[in-house]
Amino acid sequence: MRNATGIIEVYGLVAAFVACDAGCKAANVTVETFDKNKPGNADGLEVPLIVAVKFRGRVTDVEAAVEAARLAVEKVSGVVTTHILSNTEPDTEPMLKLNAFDKN
Repeated sequence: MRNATGIIEVYGLVAAFVACDAGCKAANVTVETFDKNKPGNADGLEVPLIVAVKFRGRVTDVEAAVEAARLAVEKVSGVVTTHILSNTEPDTEPMLKLNAFDKN
């Protein structure tokens, strides 16, 4: 059986660590490498960096992790979006490992 993937995009790196911590405390999940995105209108945003936190595990655990992360991050900076992939396809797996933190 393949793992589910839960993704939560948040504003800022601190919020990403808060999301990661809350999600891991709430459920039996693992975390993929964080990913970043600088939106086109970054200069107009209070926090010009969007970070994706990706949780992996059983669907119920991933759902609990994403919800706990969402609640925790709403107290810090804000959530851009969340999404659950209930049965991640094998072709998607390599994409979950990609990140832009080591790129300019």
